[in-house]
Amino acid sequence: QVQLVESGGGLVQPGGSLRLSCAVSGISFSSQFMNWYRQAPGEQRELVAVITSTNIASYPDSVRGRFTISRDNAKNTVYLQLNSLKPEDTAVYYCNTRYLSNEYWGPGTQVTVSS
Repeated sequence: QVQLVESGGGLVQPGGSLRLSCAVSGISFSSQFMNWYRQAPGEQRELVAVITSTNIASYPDSVRGRFTISRDNAKNTVYLQLNSLKPEDTAVYYCNTRYLSNEYWGPGTQVTVSS
């Protein structure tokens, strides 16, 4: 059974930082592409970071230079470092992967950026 569980969200002031974690079980983690998405109220879910099995990362323009995705294959965990946070980064952040034609999501972790 594939499971993804995010943690690390919270309330932070503009300009602050958070580190999100996603613990993965039930699959061969080291061979998986891993993704982070976010969804703000009333908005579509948005891809914010991808990391390949060979540690190549990519980001959309909206977060490039502020967010960093990384992985620890020994811990079956993918991370998302959020820096220089803005109020518009407020959203539920989700971990995601695709495996054997199926798509798997965690329950999400709330990030709120507010003074």
